[in-house]
Amino acid sequence: MTAPVRFPRFYVTAPAPCPYLPGRQERKVFTELSGPDADSLNDALSRIGFRRSQTVAYRPSCAGCNACVSVRVVTTAFRASKSQARTLSRNSDLIATACRPWSTVEQFELLQRYLASRHPGGGMAAMDEMDYADMVEQTPVTSYIVEYREPSVDGEPGRLVGACLTDRQNDGLSMIYSFYDPDHESRSGLGNYIILDHIRRAAEAGLAYVYLGYWIEGSSRMQYKIRYRPLERLGADGWERFDPTRQSDLIADAASAPRRDRETAVLSKDGVADQRPLHNTADPTRD
Repeated sequence: MTAPVRFPRFYVTAPAPCPYLPGRQERKVFTELSGPDADSLNDALSRIGFRRSQTVAYRPSCAGCNACVSVRVVTTAFRASKSQARTLSRNSDLIATACRPWSTVEQFELLQRYLASRHPGGGMAAMDEMDYADMVEQTPVTSYIVEYREPSVDGEPGRLVGACLTDRQNDGLSMIYSFYDPDHESRSGLGNYIILDHIRRAAEAGLAYVYLGYWIEGSSRMQYKIRYRPLERLGADGWERFDPTRQSDLIADAASAPRRDRETAVLSKDGVADQRPLHNTADPTRD
């Protein structure tokens, strides 16, 4: 007999230094996304904390550590804070277009400027055009690039100031990786605006969530995610909302961090580490 469903095989990467918490080791469990059922498999895995990188779905599986917590914004109940409302107003003239997942020279040049300014020497700093094309185009699931452009004055496409590789899932949008002009002379909060726009897009499409990846308490690079309410976290008993008082305390802690740490936190993405090719370090042991 032929089994009606092909169950995925899971593998584990070799331990490596954690990019977020000094002195710790990270390890990931992953599986391949392929074939006609890739979308449904990706949907199912995302609901238990997996993320996508090209044709691979993965999640942390670190010995003795569970600091990485999957988080998602509840779009139907989201209410922008005063600062988020200002960010929306300040960038409301941007023209956002969902494009097919096809890399362009313009996108790659914007990514290079972003990485050189915000993540020099990071895991993606050495990416070339082919690497970027692989990141965007090697997708077995429903994906697109949302481009953010300034208004045009001559009918031609306006200046590209931001972009986000996004997966469309049954219950929400998963933000895989976003980047933007890090030194725009008249705009601020572009990273936050891209998240806010995805929350709006998901709500208008009747999708309940925007998946933001992993939040790590104690890592300044991840604290920007705590500012979106209501926020759900994945725990041992499933998804649950952050306690409002606890979340307010975390937001206050993030706001009181030194300015340099706050800027890094807002601009960093867990995708910086996500894009390392998992198959190159895989332990073929079944998990």
